[in-house]
Amino acid sequence: MKFLPEITFDFTGIVFLFFCLMVFVQIMYLFIFRLRLLLHRKESVMSISEGVSIIICARNEENNLVKNLEKILKQDYPKFEVIVVLDQTADDSVHIIRDFQKTYPHLRYIELERNQHRKFGKKIPLTVGIKGATYEKLLFIDADCHPATDQWIRYMLSNYSEGKRIVVGYGPYTRIKGLLNKLIRFDTAMIALNYLGFAKNRRPYMGVGRNMSYEKDLWFEVDGFKSHYHIQSGDDDLFMQDAANRKNVAIEIHPDSWVYSHPKTSWKEWVNQKQRHFTTASKYRLINKVFLGIFPLSMILMLASFFILLFSFEWWLFVLTLLLFRCIMYWIIDGFTLKKLGQKDLIILYPILELVHFIIIPFMYYSSDREADKW
Repeated sequence: MKFLPEITFDFTGIVFLFFCLMVFVQIMYLFIFRLRLLLHRKESVMSISEGVSIIICARNEENNLVKNLEKILKQDYPKFEVIVVLDQTADDSVHIIRDFQKTYPHLRYIELERNQHRKFGKKIPLTVGIKGATYEKLLFIDADCHPATDQWIRYMLSNYSEGKRIVVGYGPYTRIKGLLNKLIRFDTAMIALNYLGFAKNRRPYMGVGRNMSYEKDLWFEVDGFKSHYHIQSGDDDLFMQDAANRKNVAIEIHPDSWVYSHPKTSWKEWVNQKQRHFTTASKYRLINKVFLGIFPLSMILMLASFFILLFSFEWWLFVLTLLLFRCIMYWIIDGFTLKKLGQKDLIILYPILELVHFIIIPFMYYSSDREADKW
């Protein structure tokens, strides 16, 4: 049995060459997008004093405001305001904020009255908050999230230099027991590897609304959320489709800049959340769709050609070696990146999680109603 097969241009030979090409594409994707993120370094945090407006949208979030708001208000930064936009709230959020205002005068709130003709979504309250912001720099976080440290603002805003007008950060989920939590954190980390790695390579396409920043003037320049106002979701990624370019986006992944949130605790809730997020994908720029499609398409074609080649017993050892090489390279580079993103416990499970993730995500995507999120 030969380890290296003779190349012929029959069906099996063509499938073999195609398999090798797909492995090459996968490795190039790993080196271009994933490895550059792993090697990303930031020398220092600049001393800055520019003011920033932190905007939080909240609807019936009294418990989360009690738990998280003070961690935002106590940031170590010289000049900032916190604006909480209460969107048709029916709980005691107003009283909680007023109580906080006694200690923190830089806290403001805007209350939107209940309106039975308007669906819930973040774009209207965000619009109100942005227009009411005092400062040019805007920083966004959700009510159910909290910064990892009191240096969050300082790290995020230190990226505004050399024409940068958008800063995308990282928002991990807290670690709890169970397979679902591991899968959610793995999914979140893989999404982060994509959008941070793409931005690092001047191909920005999204950020996460619970930890991103941009200039108020930039929001007005692209008419806010006007182009996708009819879609409830997309205040972060669809805004990036309009506002981001190859030069104006910076990334921030220092642990002090992370924003934590609590993950879903049931499979049904997580699936519903994922399907809601998928409603915006069809609105991405064509070039972004092409680049984002390279990885899953090459993965499918690689695995399909691999299984076809298993029937050629003379070649199986070389084919298996190539596939193992690809898997080990991803395990090493993605493993170190997972460690960098605070997900060290997922490294040992990486091969299993990658396969499970690759199988279930397409089912979620194609089973979602991508028209249901329109108003």
